[in-house]
Amino acid sequence: MARTLVITGSASGIGKATAALAEERGCKVIRVDLKEGDVKVDLATPAGRRALVEGVNELSGGKIDALIACAGVAVYTPLTLQVNYFGAIATLEGLRPFLAKGDTPRAVGVTSFASIMPSDPELVETLLKGDEAAALEMAPSKDPSVYYSSSKAAFARWMRRHSTSQEWVGAGILLNGVGPGMVVTPMTEAYVKDPVVRRSLDPAMPMPIGRDARPEEIGELLYWLSSPANSMMVGQIIFIDGGADATIRGDSTW
Repeated sequence: MARTLVITGSASGIGKATAALAEERGCKVIRVDLKEGDVKVDLATPAGRRALVEGVNELSGGKIDALIACAGVAVYTPLTLQVNYFGAIATLEGLRPFLAKGDTPRAVGVTSFASIMPSDPELVETLLKGDEAAALEMAPSKDPSVYYSSSKAAFARWMRRHSTSQEWVGAGILLNGVGPGMVVTPMTEAYVKDPVVRRSLDPAMPMPIGRDARPEEIGELLYWLSSPANSMMVGQIIFIDGGADATIRGDSTW
C-alpha cells in the first residue's frame, strides 16, 4: 500500500522537488502551501495552523505515514519567526497524532545551515518557550538579520529535544532534520543573483564543493529520512551543505 506523505511548502523549491520525487516513487502526497496544493493554509496564523490539521484529516482520514515540514520564508520581518518556527512546530505537533496511527511513521523538519550562524540567544530562548506573543513583541528590538538564523536554530533545538520523547520515538515516530546550505530556489534567487549579497554570504557559508545545491538533491535526503529505510536515525540534524559545516565548525563538536 502506498505511503501517505504530507509536505508543507510544496509549491516551490525543495518542497516541490521532494513532492515530485515521492510521487514518482509511489507515495500519495498531500501538498500543503499558501496558495497552491491540496491544503491551502497560512502557517503564519493560528487559524491557518488549525486549518492545516483539519485539511489533512479530511484527506487522510486521520492517518499519515510521513511528514516533511518544509515551509519557510526568509524575510526581514517577524513573519520569518511565525512561519519558520511557530508554523513548523504547529505542523509537527498538530499532525503527530496522525503519524502515530501510520505505518513506520517518520517526520522531518527542514532547518538550515543558518541554524549555526550567529543568532540572538534571547530570541531563540523565547521561541523555545513557545510564547509567540512575546517573541513578536521582542522582535522589533532585534536586528532583523538574525530572524532567520534564530528561527532555524530554535527549530533545530526543538527537534533535538523532542525527538527522544515518549510522544515521538516512544510512539514509534522517528523525527530528524536537515540543514541545507545554499540551494537555488525562488526564495534564495535574490541572494544568489546579487553579487554584493553573495560576496557577504560566501565567507559565512563557504561551500567547498564549489556550487549551490539543487532542490532535487535535498529532496533525495528528505525522502530517505521519511521512508522505512531510515530505521534507526533519531534526533539528527543532517547538514547537506557542500562542506560548509565541516569548514566552519571543523573539530569543534568533537
